[in-house]
Amino acid sequence: MKKVTLWSAEDVSDWLSKQGMPEYIDALRETGGLDLLRLTEADFQTPPLSLVSSDGGQQLLEQLETLRIETHIEAHKNGHANGHAGGLPNGTTKPQRNGTLGIKDFRMEMVHIPIPTIEASRASFPVEWRKTGIAFVYAVVCFVTTTVVISVVHERVPPKEHTPPLPDKFFDLFNRVEWAFSICEINGMLLVALWLIQWMLLKHRSIIGRRFFFIVGTLYLYRCITMYITTLPVPGMHFKCSPKLLGNWEAQMRRIMKMIAGGGLSITGSHTMCGDYLYSGHTVMLTLTYLFIKEYSPKRFWWYQWFCWSLSAVGIFCILLAHDHYTVDVVVAYFITTRLFWWYHTMANQQSLKETSQSNPFSRVWWYRLFQYFEENVNGTVPRNYQLPLSWRALQWNRGVKYSRLDIQ
Repeated sequence: MKKVTLWSAEDVSDWLSKQGMPEYIDALRETGGLDLLRLTEADFQTPPLSLVSSDGGQQLLEQLETLRIETHIEAHKNGHANGHAGGLPNGTTKPQRNGTLGIKDFRMEMVHIPIPTIEASRASFPVEWRKTGIAFVYAVVCFVTTTVVISVVHERVPPKEHTPPLPDKFFDLFNRVEWAFSICEINGMLLVALWLIQWMLLKHRSIIGRRFFFIVGTLYLYRCITMYITTLPVPGMHFKCSPKLLGNWEAQMRRIMKMIAGGGLSITGSHTMCGDYLYSGHTVMLTLTYLFIKEYSPKRFWWYQWFCWSLSAVGIFCILLAHDHYTVDVVVAYFITTRLFWWYHTMANQQSLKETSQSNPFSRVWWYRLFQYFEENVNGTVPRNYQLPLSWRALQWNRGVKYSRLDIQ
């Protein structure tokens, strides 16, 4: 094997790929083996390395420490076998009989060095697809429950002829634009598609996936409560609500299945019921997908983050411009979505907040036990590492570093 100190920039790139850290290749494209070994934590605090990973380079630093130890062992082994002065302990410059060191002196120099391995790094972010599946089922149940509640609330919405829309300051300032809501839903579908592609390319997709499913499921569960306890009149006279079924459960079930099949979108013609105003589900999806896209994309992709922010902001503005939701619906949806996202990730990134105690007020929320179950084996901030979901290199990345025993002659 070629010595690390003699590695070229191409050798460094190949090593980064094999270790499952291809995101560093561009930043270290002109770095040789010797310069690679000299990297320190301070180098990851400044560009370009500070723009690559969200974990401050801890994963790469651990692998570099392993590489340094391997290099040191190899150099010591060669020096010991050849009787070189560089490999002698305590400043000894004269080899012992037969060109070997005295066993007594050599044993005195032996120290125990903990060697970080790929397995130890992987243990910090374990792949637990079973938990991700449970989170997905939780989200699906919450979506279906939301659809059922919308069907129930629809029967309670007062006729617009008897109860006109409530006053809204935004409606006073902007006239209704008929096609605006279609723009909102198109933007939402684009953001969901972009997030799905990005999620499939994430190295730790199982952890991030269950975070997304849990948060979106909880937001729609909260939405069931708010729209059921307070039924608002339609926001505009342009609404054409489906006729009320007055207890015809068979027809209601068909209506619910139609809405689920159409994704609850007006653009697909599946959402013809009224009453699901407080708070806005479209705002939830537009906001949440952007938050996840930004949180788990590299900082150097600022243009991509700004593009997604524009899609989200324009989509939310179009909701109001179409007069399909009251302003308070959008404000409440934005507030609840951002706070739940930030609270969950703050708790997930701080080990002390994963423990139940009197000094941890977060442990009093109703979903804390479920949060502990999802995050108990995740140690630290999940890095923004990417890899192809079905790549032959993944087999090489999963191979740990092996060491051979040094026999003392």
